[in-house]
Amino acid sequence: MLNGAYRDDDRGDVINYSGENPRGGTDADDQLLVGGNLALKVSHDNELPVRVTRGSGTAGGPARGYRYDGLYRVVRYWRDREEGRIVWRYLLDKIYEPTPTGTEPIGATVRRLITSERIVRDAGLAARIKRIYGFSCQVCGENLQSPSGPYVEAAHVKPLGTPDDGPDIEENLLCLCPNHHKLLDTGGIVIDGDMNVIHLVDQDVIGPLTVSRRHRLTQEYLAWHRQRWT
Repeated sequence: MLNGAYRDDDRGDVINYSGENPRGGTDADDQLLVGGNLALKVSHDNELPVRVTRGSGTAGGPARGYRYDGLYRVVRYWRDREEGRIVWRYLLDKIYEPTPTGTEPIGATVRRLITSERIVRDAGLAARIKRIYGFSCQVCGENLQSPSGPYVEAAHVKPLGTPDDGPDIEENLLCLCPNHHKLLDTGGIVIDGDMNVIHLVDQDVIGPLTVSRRHRLTQEYLAWHRQRWT
């Protein structure tokens, strides 16, 4: 629900949504990953849509009362700082569902036309980073082989697009397996100033990050990532 009580950035189809304060807490307290905040994380992890309602207290809401505005998906979530305290943020993207005809067979998949703007990434740059590391993960060294060839992902340390607007440059890219890409995006791992990979849940050092001389990786975006999650 959006009704002007929190610092949400509401752009209609895309919402930078603020989490809720702890039960009995105030705007001076750190937000915790419990209750509604945890529920939004679970929705993200399980790809479950959330219902968005706007009230008259927000610019995009009705003149009075409340209005249900449909389903949104939780694109990602992260910790942020707001006047010294920790807050949780969620990027929500509107889902446009087709109108049911009533004739669909039970269990049938439904196609829908979605019109959206997508960030154009430098595919050549991503391919170069993957080749530098022989299509192996910089964290664990895993080289995943499929019938179509090796599979690895080019991961941006500082995410592209709203609200972080990270750059699509070599200094902001890592070559990671799907598991460590997901851990990087959700704050499961950070990389310290000595290029050691730290698992934040148990504070264990997984090992040193593999860094090639041909990869212009710097601490600028790794430090930004550490500050976000620690």
